[in-house]
Amino acid sequence: MSKLKNIHPGEVLNEEFLIPMEITAYRLAKAILVPQTRLSEIIKGNRSITADTAVRFSIYFNNSPKFWLGLQNDYDLEEEMKQSKKVFAKIKVNQIE
Repeated sequence: MSKLKNIHPGEVLNEEFLIPMEITAYRLAKAILVPQTRLSEIIKGNRSITADTAVRFSIYFNNSPKFWLGLQNDYDLEEEMKQSKKVFAKIKVNQIE
């Protein structure tokens, strides 16, 4: 069984929100009062969604900031598990008696 690709929240933003709603990154940036470079970097997967950005997205898209932060947390955890797999494998489970 092959593992699914870890999807960055920026890809979700682009594929599930911007493209279907026909909104450009420039238009969204202006609407939520952030630099367009911030959105471009998020969409490219080069920048994380911060609490500030999550709140701005939630207001604009009428959803929860926890949705956006959840996507980011899931992505970050998966990346960390992948990057540090060998180190984590050396940790032994605590056998409390």
